[in-house]
Amino acid sequence: MSEAIELRTIGYVRGGRAESIDDGWDAVTAEIALTPDFGAEALAGLDGFSHVEVVFLFNRVAESAVVAGARHPRGRTDWPKVGIFAQRGKDRPNRLGVTICRLLAVEGTTFRVAGLDAIDGTPVLDVKPCMRGFLPRGEVREPDWARELMTGYWA
Repeated sequence: MSEAIELRTIGYVRGGRAESIDDGWDAVTAEIALTPDFGAEALAGLDGFSHVEVVFLFNRVAESAVVAGARHPRGRTDWPKVGIFAQRGKDRPNRLGVTICRLLAVEGTTFRVAGLDAIDGTPVLDVKPCMRGFLPRGEVREPDWARELMTGYWA
């Protein structure tokens, strides 16, 4: 039996895109505003990093749209049918998104990022500085369909 857990929202995405579109996210800038539970001291020192890892909730994905098995990424039947845990689609069991973004500025209880593939109003669950020591060690391997899928994602 699955264990239910409770998470608290630490902030919200402000600006950027109003709708989820699959490609061109690198040109998108957005702000993350912390909730009143956090003061500016929660972001102290964050401006020393070039990138942050943002954990967020795909809150607009309906429970009925969640996939627990396999599917063709983006519905493309020319790509193999793969399990939901072998892709990064938004309609995953816990609807969690994780993205490494460029950090542009930190001001009070907000920070601005580029390349966050979340839309305006998205609840943010956590933010962590991106540190080389936590990036993949060694060669990263991925199938051809995944490289093709990402061709225009950040462009």
